[in-house]
Amino acid sequence: MIDLNKISKKNAPKEPRVIIYGPEGIGKSTFGAMADKPIFILTEDGLGDIDAPAIPQDENGKPRSANSFNEVMDCIQTLATTEHDYKTVVIDTLDWLEPLIWKATCKRLKVESIEEPGYGRGYVETMQEWQEFFDAVTYLRDTKNMTVIMIAHSTISKIEDPMHSAYDKNCLKLHKRAAAKAAEYADVIGFCELKTMTRSEKSGFDKTRNIAMSTGERILRVSPTAGCVAKKRYRDMPDEMPLDYTEFEKYIPGGSKEKKDG
Repeated sequence: MIDLNKISKKNAPKEPRVIIYGPEGIGKSTFGAMADKPIFILTEDGLGDIDAPAIPQDENGKPRSANSFNEVMDCIQTLATTEHDYKTVVIDTLDWLEPLIWKATCKRLKVESIEEPGYGRGYVETMQEWQEFFDAVTYLRDTKNMTVIMIAHSTISKIEDPMHSAYDKNCLKLHKRAAAKAAEYADVIGFCELKTMTRSEKSGFDKTRNIAMSTGERILRVSPTAGCVAKKRYRDMPDEMPLDYTEFEKYIPGGSKEKKDG
C-alpha cells in the first residue's frame, strides 16, 4: 500500500534535454561547447576549431564521426558505465544520426533500403532505434545527472493549414516521425537564427517593399511561432534570448548554474 505521508512534497528538478537547431554555421556546436564540462558524440565533423572533448576517436586519438548506430550507442554506454567528470553530453548532430539509424533498421529488417518495405513501413520501424537512442540519453540524464544537448540542422517545410493560407516554417531536418519523437523527449527545443529587422522603402509607382536586415546578433527562440518549431517546459524562460549557453542556463531550475553557485 502507498504511504501518502512519505510522498515528497517537492519535485526534484532534473537536468534538461535540449534540442537546438538552425542553419549551418550559426553557432550550434559553440553553444554546446559552452555547457558545463561537455563531451561531444560526433555523427558528423562539425566541431571545426572548437576545442572540446569528443568521441569516438580514431587510432591516433583524434575525434571522428561515428560509423554506425551501434557505435553511437557504445559511446553512450561508455558514458553511462564509466566514472568520469563530464556534466553534459552533446549529440552533434541528430540529422546525421538519422541515416545511421536507417542503416541499423535496414539490417534488422534484412532489406537494402529504408523505402523497400513500402507504404512508409520502413520509417515506422525506425522508431524502435530512435526509442533506444532517446531512452539511452535519458538514462544518462537520470543516472549520471548529465545535461543532454542534441544539435540538428533546420529545413523549411510548407505547412498546409485548412484554416489559413499555406506558409513556410523552420523545422528539424528529420523525417516527420523522428522529429515528432524528438519533440516528445525534449524539455526545450530552440531555433537558432540571426536577429533580423525589416524596413520599408519606396520601389516606384507609389509602391513600397520590405527589406530584411540582419543585426548580426544570434538568438535562440524557444517558444513556437508560425515561423519555427520550438518548445520550453520552464515557465521563467523567456521566449527569446542570446544564443549563449551561459544565458540559457540561468532559466534551468536546479540546473548547472545553481549547482555552481550553491
